[in-house]
Amino acid sequence: MNEEKLTLNNAVTMPKIGYGVFRMTDCIQCEEAVVQAIHAGYRLIDTAAAYGNEEAVGRAICRCGIPREELFVTTKLWITDTSYEGAMRGFARSMEHLGLDYLDLYLIHQPYNDYYGAWRALEELYAAGKVRAIGVDNFTSDKLADFVFWNQVKPAVNLVECNPFFQREDERAYMEKQDIQMQAWSPLAAGQGILFRNETLCAIAASHRKSPAQVALRWLTQRGIVPIVKSANPQRMKENLNIFDFMLTDTEMEQIAKLDTGHTCFAPRQTGQAVDEFLKKALQYRL
Repeated sequence: MNEEKLTLNNAVTMPKIGYGVFRMTDCIQCEEAVVQAIHAGYRLIDTAAAYGNEEAVGRAICRCGIPREELFVTTKLWITDTSYEGAMRGFARSMEHLGLDYLDLYLIHQPYNDYYGAWRALEELYAAGKVRAIGVDNFTSDKLADFVFWNQVKPAVNLVECNPFFQREDERAYMEKQDIQMQAWSPLAAGQGILFRNETLCAIAASHRKSPAQVALRWLTQRGIVPIVKSANPQRMKENLNIFDFMLTDTEMEQIAKLDTGHTCFAPRQTGQAVDEFLKKALQYRL
């Protein structure tokens, strides 16, 4: 079982790798996958209100046979609920779906709508002991800096896209300076075959008798970043978790650093038009 943990800025401990359920829309498959992941050794389970599978995750937690206190459960507040009142409603709905009486980590899913108002609600939930840690998701360093400056409770976590092709070193360094834990979604570049075929990653993997995916995940953890991985294959689940029995050398870390393109592996949201289109789509997931 994976025992690797780190300590957040509020002294709460969190596993160094997590299992995510993004796009697992088949609730039966999702429930079974989470049970398998927990049995494989994962203790951090990451879901979100917008994923539509919180109930499946909750059922898996209930039937997995692992004591609740040994699990670290994360869910996220969706854009349409990102306000003070909306966050209170969204939290209550998520807790009902999950069937839990507390969360380990609650994140504001996107930096849109009234996220300052929503943070007031998250601070109250945190103070009441209903959430052990609170944080944000997809905040670039400029938005994060503004957010930290004007709030008393600092986010414990910022979950962002990060992988060997989009490394975000400046943002990682800023989060480290602010004592905010960086988590990585899409740590394997959305499973795109290009990562698994990359010559640099394949050569490093061969020297350690590991897979390119294991090298990419180990590279993240050695940078102090917590990857959130996803797979419905039990063997792949175990493989992705088995990254704490080897170390990448400084030379290997430098070789991987050269793979950075500086660009997201997805559609960028750096223009007004791109954000407009994203928010219109987000309304389709009004909860």
